[in-house]
Amino acid sequence: MSQSAYIKFVQGSSVEMLTLEGIKDQLLHYREQTALTGSQLEWNYAEAAFPYTIESKQDERWFYLKGINPLYKHIIFGPSEAESASGAVVSCIQVVLPVEATHGDKAKANELCKFIAGRLKAELTMFNGRTLYFNPRK
Repeated sequence: MSQSAYIKFVQGSSVEMLTLEGIKDQLLHYREQTALTGSQLEWNYAEAAFPYTIESKQDERWFYLKGINPLYKHIIFGPSEAESASGAVVSCIQVVLPVEATHGDKAKANELCKFIAGRLKAELTMFNGRTLYFNPRK
């Protein structure tokens, strides 16, 4: 059975919603940051930190990351709507681990979700149901 995580854009978030291209931009920024870290360490860290290619089908509602080695299979990303902790329906990014996803995919998806939620000051509901708050709260 597949699992989902949600990066929710709540009050205090940097953005109200993100398009498919915006989500891809966040992932490309992550890849660029890890490449810079690798250049400082004189090691190809970008390939180890982001072992995926970004693939799109004709359906423009989602895209997926395809693993470039056997430790990683797929992670699916797409814009959606979800209920926030306060009960309001908000825009979000849904991250799906399909049935064939590996433990490596789940670990990498958790890392990517935390990165994106932290950058955008969003509320993150993890695959295990726990919620992390990166948005400023009173």
